[in-house]
Amino acid sequence: MVTTDRFSRREFQRMLDVTEKQLSYWERLRLVAPRKKGAEKSYDFQDLITLRTAKQLIEKGVSAQRLQRSIVALQKQLGEVKSPLTELRIRANGRKVIVERAGVHLEPISGQTVLNFETRELMDKVRVMPQHTADDWVAMGVEREQYDSEASLREASEAYQRALNLDPSNVDALNNLGMLSYEQGNLEDAMVLFRRATQLHPHHVLSHFNLGSVLEESGKLEKARKYLRVAVRLDPQHADAHYNLAFVCDRLGALAEARRHWRRYLELDPDSSWANYARRRLAPQKTGN
Repeated sequence: MVTTDRFSRREFQRMLDVTEKQLSYWERLRLVAPRKKGAEKSYDFQDLITLRTAKQLIEKGVSAQRLQRSIVALQKQLGEVKSPLTELRIRANGRKVIVERAGVHLEPISGQTVLNFETRELMDKVRVMPQHTADDWVAMGVEREQYDSEASLREASEAYQRALNLDPSNVDALNNLGMLSYEQGNLEDAMVLFRRATQLHPHHVLSHFNLGSVLEESGKLEKARKYLRVAVRLDPQHADAHYNLAFVCDRLGALAEARRHWRRYLELDPDSSWANYARRRLAPQKTGN
């Protein structure tokens, strides 16, 4: 068998046993960024390893959205790691992504280490004690999310709701409960929670970013642009907000605005896995024959 550095889109799909729809969706989530020459997309061996790992994790129950968020979190936390799926040991723990590095098991999105059995047992005992603050319930919700079973996710949701009962404006509880709703496919519930967070905390970047991102996925592009514009205004260094805003503007046909944000994204994150896609969006578009 002859080894090649490049694979066509058809070859890539056949080797991974994925559909065109699956591959397009994973590209939109930036799990892989193919090169493009004319109308033909191509992929290299690292792309193959990356998506094979992603496919295995997704088949074990990790949502594609959570996987994408985990990769972004890892790239921010570990600046020297450009391609986590090929450079790190990553596994699924229920529907969560767990990364092993230097003997430590880390849940990338929360940034917390995964607790051992004894610590979890202690947390179960603490959980029933009275007089928790809203922040205590948020911390408990984050802890319960790590186990990612159906029961623990219900407990996490309950913990965030208890936090909101004590403090209806708790921004972490609103966003964490919104993300749980989003990952379970309840986009409308997620939008309600993220919108409430933006209303109560008009200067909270993550709330605007989350709301804009879920609005984009729901096809509400003009509203998505509104909130993503706020996110980049509040934090001009937020690379992902520039990327998502550029993507939304492209879909709306607002190409000049899109190009501004593709350029800004490349200034902030030039070596990411998705920088090549941004560069292609900035390349002069060839006219037809």
